[in-house]
Amino acid sequence: MTVPTTTAAHRTGRLPLIAVCLGYFLVILDVTVISVAIPAIGADLRTGLTALQWIVDGYTLAFAGLLLLCGGLSDRLGGRRIFLTGLAVFTLASAGCGLAPSTGALIAARLVQGAGAALMVPASLALLRHAYPDRAARARAFGVWGMVAGLAAASGPVLGGVLVSAAGWRSVFAVNLPFGVLGLILTLRYVPAPAPARDRGGLDVAAQASAALCLGGLTWALIEAGAQGWTSPVTLGGLALSALALPAFLLLERRARAPMVPLRLFADRRFSASAVIGVLLNLGFYGLLFVVPLYFQRVWHLGALMTGVAMLPMAMMPMISSPLSGRVAARTGPHVPMRAGLLAGAVGLLGWLLAGPDTGYWVLVAPMALAGFGTGFTMPAATTAIMEAAPADLGGAASAVFNAARQTGSAIGVALAGTLAPGGALVAALHASATAGGLAFLTAAALTVLTIRP
Repeated sequence: MTVPTTTAAHRTGRLPLIAVCLGYFLVILDVTVISVAIPAIGADLRTGLTALQWIVDGYTLAFAGLLLLCGGLSDRLGGRRIFLTGLAVFTLASAGCGLAPSTGALIAARLVQGAGAALMVPASLALLRHAYPDRAARARAFGVWGMVAGLAAASGPVLGGVLVSAAGWRSVFAVNLPFGVLGLILTLRYVPAPAPARDRGGLDVAAQASAALCLGGLTWALIEAGAQGWTSPVTLGGLALSALALPAFLLLERRARAPMVPLRLFADRRFSASAVIGVLLNLGFYGLLFVVPLYFQRVWHLGALMTGVAMLPMAMMPMISSPLSGRVAARTGPHVPMRAGLLAGAVGLLGWLLAGPDTGYWVLVAPMALAGFGTGFTMPAATTAIMEAAPADLGGAASAVFNAARQTGSAIGVALAGTLAPGGALVAALHASATAGGLAFLTAAALTVLTIRP
């Protein structure tokens, strides 16, 4: 059964890659496209900073919290079936976001959007791994996949600025609808379906619930700490929930006959290190990306469109660095682009410490370019590292772990933005996010040197 499917994948060439990456582009785009729309949403729905953080983090919270379960579903039920289900859920939830009459309704729709994204992403990497069995071809495909992620993340504020200026904040969700339908058609027609691993047994729902509670409690505590303080019952309750849920998850997975994330994966230090690097990478980049549009709009008083234009240096770099990373990783292994990308990104993030109320724009161009280049250069290589460290039959689980790690980093980075500088002091929040992000990138670079070797 495997040989005809692989042959079909070779005949279709790039079409499986295009189909999978279209859905993945929408998933990552919706992490950042909303950033420029946040001020307009706050004004229209009359909501404060904490609620705005939940509009952003509700998506990443559901996304990260359900990724492990969805990775198991992908391995057991088949990657293409789960990918198509996730894309349909995501597209319908996007319509709900665009029609939301209140803050609560928008947060709820964003949670459903995140669930659809969680179904798609682990399946996307498993589908690419199946469609491109040759190691070099797979590294190049992962490079394109990483380019799509970096491009979507960095171009989100630019596209969001154009859409908000032209048609209002609801248009940032409406744009998903035609592309979601196109992605469904292309996937049905061109993406070969790997056989599900029916011998892996049922899903470990209790462990999944404990993992979601761990992440949810931590994110809740970080967001609410900015508004209510670290000693408030709400903050302490979230931290306690997270602290109790983590050992429960590990215990349940260790005892499960069919764990959704086999803990033996983490015995390989390349796998474990790549997962940690995923957390640190997104914590630094997305934490800054949440604050920068607010800085341009509220400190510099730029409109949504000009904010998007101002962020172009950050948006353009992944278009160059991500495919380059895939080619370099195919020749040298992932350790070279990971080290170089993380160091470049660290310099770019720390460069934002120069930003102030009266800073000239050209001073910030190099920090934006380096942050975008470094993130785009690192991510495809880190993806290759973790996928090559996992057995082929656990591709969905490995992809889920990596993407759960990345989205956890995103949620924590956004939550920290308000926590580190409460009271709406945007320049202070920008500096705090830049410092935390730069240190996260440097830590990830050191971890790469120690663990990801030729």
